[in-house]
Amino acid sequence: MDLNFDALLAAHYKGPTQWARVVTERWVSTHLFCPSCGHSLESYPNNTPAADFLCLTCHEQFELKSKQGLFGSRIVDGAYSAMLRRLRSNQAPNLLGLTYDRAQARVRNLFVIPSQFFVPEIIERRKPLAPTARRAGWVGCNILVRKVPPAGRVSIITDGVAIAKGDVLKAWRRTLFLRDQPQLEKRGWLLDVMNCVERLEKPQFQLSDVYQHEDSIARLHPGNRHVRAKIRQQLQVLRDSGFLEFLGQGQYRVR
Repeated sequence: MDLNFDALLAAHYKGPTQWARVVTERWVSTHLFCPSCGHSLESYPNNTPAADFLCLTCHEQFELKSKQGLFGSRIVDGAYSAMLRRLRSNQAPNLLGLTYDRAQARVRNLFVIPSQFFVPEIIERRKPLAPTARRAGWVGCNILVRKVPPAGRVSIITDGVAIAKGDVLKAWRRTLFLRDQPQLEKRGWLLDVMNCVERLEKPQFQLSDVYQHEDSIARLHPGNRHVRAKIRQQLQVLRDSGFLEFLGQGQYRVR
């Protein structure tokens, strides 16, 4: 995979925002494969709501966010109300996060967050724009990347090195079972427990290890008084989906 931009393409753009938009979108449509099926991606027309690219083979849609340097714990996105509508209708696109080095005109990192990881808990409402702003009162949102489980950030390029296509496709398929949970509340529970499991950073763990996160999960779901039972239920779903292997006597292994 060629990680270099066609810098001459945007040579007449002086502003960094326009430069980044032109070269990153062209790079994706020219060089990037679909992380779902491995085929190429096609650009949507400019100003198409919600998405920038489409795979004509598997019909997955992708939104691209790019930045010089590294992304922080959140990524700025569009209108808050529109994002919530997309989540409720299960129409959120997959998110491509690309970072680049402008001086070298080269991609540094690229990851994709599959659409099944988009739940209201990772969407942060921004303050309305000031009355003096051109779009006074408009409310945007941030995507809280730090709340996405590691399995939901599929690496394609890391520190200037491309990940093998087969590994990317395998990582993508690993969490497709989450799409079997169209109800956002149920999927949110699964993601919360998955996050706890992955934060343990152990290939093998005990049920009691997950119980240590009971208080933090309870704060996320204040209306539930049976958090431990819910944790066990979600671990069973993760087991049945092949994400975990149950070893017996409260022992699990991450697959």
